Amino acid sequence: MTTDRQTRLGILACPGGRTFANEIIHHLESIYKRRVEKRIEHLSRGYGLSHEEVIRRINFDQDLHSKEIADIQNINSIRKPVFEIPTHFTRFANGEFKTEILTTVRGVDLYIVQDVANQYPLRFDGDKNEFVLSINDHIFCLLTTVDAALQAGAESVTLVLPSYPYARQHKKKGREGLTASRIGRMFESMGVARIITLDIHSREIENAFNSLILENLHASYQILLKLSELIDIHDPDIVVVSPDTGAVDRNKFYASSIQRPLALLYKERDYSKLSSSANESNITTTKLLGDVRNKIVFTADDMLGTGGTLIKAMRLMKSMGAREIYASVSLPLFNGTAIEEFDEAYREGLFNKIIGTNAVYHNERLLNRPWFCQANVSNFFARAISRLHHKRSLSSLLDNSAMIQKLFKTQE
Repeated sequence: MTTDRQTRLGILACPGGRTFANEIIHHLESIYKRRVEKRIEHLSRGYGLSHEEVIRRINFDQDLHSKEIADIQNINSIRKPVFEIPTHFTRFANGEFKTEILTTVRGVDLYIVQDVANQYPLRFDGDKNEFVLSINDHIFCLLTTVDAALQAGAESVTLVLPSYPYARQHKKKGREGLTASRIGRMFESMGVARIITLDIHSREIENAFNSLILENLHASYQILLKLSELIDIHDPDIVVVSPDTGAVDRNKFYASSIQRPLALLYKERDYSKLSSSANESNITTTKLLGDVRNKIVFTADDMLGTGGTLIKAMRLMKSMGAREIYASVSLPLFNGTAIEEFDEAYREGLFNKIIGTNAVYHNERLLNRPWFCQANVSNFFARAISRLHHKRSLSSLLDNSAMIQKLFKTQE
């Protein structure tokens, strides 16, 4: 029985990651319930015992090996584990953060959830004011939380970072830092064992660490599932377009998955200019290699910042005769005035829908837009956490080709 391992799994949510962590906990409870019910059914048949007797013996074994009896009045029903680790977060007037864990975590495999891209007002414990934290604020809040967890004797610490910070600073073109790797090494030096993230900007980052393991999940299954609700993914008029050379592998995967042709947008940039809004991108020239005339276009990228690159690409494809355009982004940041810029682009008829994920928190300001829909990846993260905790393989989650093919077969 694996319930002993299950009770040693803890989810600790930083302020920015509370919503995503709550969804993970909900899915972990469902996973646990299904696993235990299946095991009870198996033991009941194998030993000729009633379900009630199996449950009593499991609870007896748990109480026998626990320092304290969990609930002597609850010996005839399945005990739901408590995954959430209660924590008190303080933000001082000078901007410093303090994390205090309110229960023992000694011997616990701790998963700390933080959404460093959360741009919405947050309230700290004991403070009536709300604060919008920068990505650097979120990182420092995470640092104090990791330190508190390690000081409290956690068995292991894994960071759940749906949006990996500084991921775009992964290569040098001059006298600049490799900050993407430096961030991970900083956590590695503190004692963090693993980071779980989503569709990291460059796979080169995975090779930057000595002992820290980076688990890079892919949202392709969830995005294709949402896309299949919008269009017929078996339509022969679909063409997949890579928005740039860096996204070729991602879009090639989508094209091969739905067995449709792949086109490419080639862009030249002026890196002396900084993109501050969708109307002020640093792209100087864009060319399309392929044919989109009278086609249904699907294009996928890992993240959307100000959105200028995508809007320019959609305008070009529309001018070349694209009938419908659907875009997906694993990390829908929507920085600055991006939402308003996409409102305008939608009114122009430049695209039909943008599929984002809940890996970056957004409220109704974005979620109620007619042009936006959300693919949920919290169950995906919960399954990865459960498998890691129980020492099971992640292969089928990291390479979700089999799941995608199964999806297509059910829709034929």
